[in-house]
Amino acid sequence: MPKTIGLIAGTGFYDLPALKDGISKEIDTAYGNASVISGQLSGVNLVFLTRHGSGHSIPPHLINYRANIKAMSELGVTEIIAINVVGGINPKLSPGDLCLIDDFIDFTSGRQHTFSDGSKPGVQHVDLTRAYDAKIQSALRQSAKESGILLHENGVYAGFNGPRFETPSEIRLAALAGATVVGMTGCPEVSLARELGIAYASIALVVNPAAGLSEAEITMDEISKALEMGKSKALTVIEDALKVLASK
Repeated sequence: MPKTIGLIAGTGFYDLPALKDGISKEIDTAYGNASVISGQLSGVNLVFLTRHGSGHSIPPHLINYRANIKAMSELGVTEIIAINVVGGINPKLSPGDLCLIDDFIDFTSGRQHTFSDGSKPGVQHVDLTRAYDAKIQSALRQSAKESGILLHENGVYAGFNGPRFETPSEIRLAALAGATVVGMTGCPEVSLARELGIAYASIALVVNPAAGLSEAEITMDEISKALEMGKSKALTVIEDALKVLASK
C-alpha cells in the first residue's frame, strides 16, 4: 500500500501549486477541526496543511497543534516534513538559507502540548532523544546535495510563543542554551507527532537575523524578501526528498 506523507508549512506557504488532484478536506478530530489538502506530489500521496490558514489568519499561539497532528494520523500519514520559517541565531545563517533541525528547546507556555490531558486513562511518556527522524533527514540531505542547494545541519530550534518577536535578551538566553534558530511554531508540533508515533523532520528557512544580532529592526518587508529567496529552494528539496522516501 502506498505511503502517505504529510507536509506542514507556515508563513509564506499558503498553497502548493505543484500538488496534483488536490482536494480540500475539513477533518473533525477529538481535539477540534483541521483543514488540509490531499493530493499527489512527486508521485507521492501527500497531505498538505498550512498552519496559519490560507490567509495567515491564525497566530502561532492559537494554532490547534493537536488537531493538526491528530488529523494527519487519522488520514494515515506515517511521516511528516515540516517547513519552519525562522530567525537565525547562528551568525553563519543568512536570510534565504535552509537548515536541517536536529533538536529543540521549548520556551513556549500555555499551549496544549500533549494528548495525555486526562481525557483518557493512562499517560504516555515520549522519548525525544531523537525527536527528528533520521530517515527523513537523510532524504532531505540527499535531495539538497543532488539539487546543489546548501542545507546547513545541526540546527537547534528555540520555540517562543509569538506573535511578537523575541527580545535581544531572550535571543542571548536561547543562544546560551545552544539554539541556532528561533521560531514560533515548531513546538509542540514535533513532540505531538512523536507522541502519535509519526516520524517527523523539519527544514528551517531563515528569513532574518534574530533580535539584537543586527542593528536594524525586524520588518515584514525583510521577511518577505527572504521568503522569496528561499521558498523555491525549500520546496525543491522537499519535492525531491519525497521521491527518495517513496522508494524506501
